[in-house]
Amino acid sequence: PLLSRSRVFRLRSLNNDELKEVINRAINDRQQGLGELQVILEPAALEHLVGVAEGDARVALNGLELAALTTEPSDDGHRHLTVEIIADSVQQKVIRYDREGDNHYDTISAFIKSIRGSDPDAALFYLAKMLKAGEDPKFIARRLIVHAAEDIGNADPQGLLVAVAAAQAVEMVGLPEARIPMAQAVTYLATAPKSNACCLGIDLAGKDVEAVSQGTIPLHLRDASHPGSRQLGHGQGYLYPHDYPGHYVPQDYLPTEVKGRRYYQPTEEGYERRIKERLENWRAGKNNK
Repeated sequence: PLLSRSRVFRLRSLNNDELKEVINRAINDRQQGLGELQVILEPAALEHLVGVAEGDARVALNGLELAALTTEPSDDGHRHLTVEIIADSVQQKVIRYDREGDNHYDTISAFIKSIRGSDPDAALFYLAKMLKAGEDPKFIARRLIVHAAEDIGNADPQGLLVAVAAAQAVEMVGLPEARIPMAQAVTYLATAPKSNACCLGIDLAGKDVEAVSQGTIPLHLRDASHPGSRQLGHGQGYLYPHDYPGHYVPQDYLPTEVKGRRYYQPTEEGYERRIKERLENWRAGKNNK
């Protein structure tokens, strides 16, 4: 809430040369660094430390200090730090991922955009990054469900079922095994045909609901089950679709204020092409009634 009143400083990551300079200063500084320990860092070990740190001086210095303090001096009095020693001190590659910061939102954004862009390899990379960094798999699963409906929709209706099944697998199995059904869902969604027609349709309908104050429901669609409703004209003239060929009969369903509006515009992608053909036939029949 106070962010608007604060001055925000963005700290960029150090490049490799800058990291090497920081590390060498720490090795040679006798007052605030490790100079008194007479550390000799092998070139290969330096490269490994820089690679693991990924631009973060804290990671590099912490790993260097731990390696130096846990390594016994050799006969010449120096502490020789090899690649193996550095690797043991750092233990694993640090994944830059702050669950409350920009990297969190940047990564999930790249993840969803990779699926939307039909790139399963990039999507798997970002999925692995999030899981390795300790992201809540339930959060990822929820985003997959939304994505399946928003960006795939009826172009492949199975996509939503796959996403929901993956979310259930996360609940039932848990990590690390849940990464496998999640990967299956990610690759399925990334390679599925895409359509955002459902998302566009509900947003367009929402704007009309606000504009016309929800509209007036036609009398033939109103509930006729309560006493006196028939006398008010409720349900009169309603045509029961199952009584007609093809289980369809031309009939007006929208309020008069938005009569004829088209919210759902199916695309030519995947299964939605069949929906489009069917819907066009129905709409043509309504126009000719």
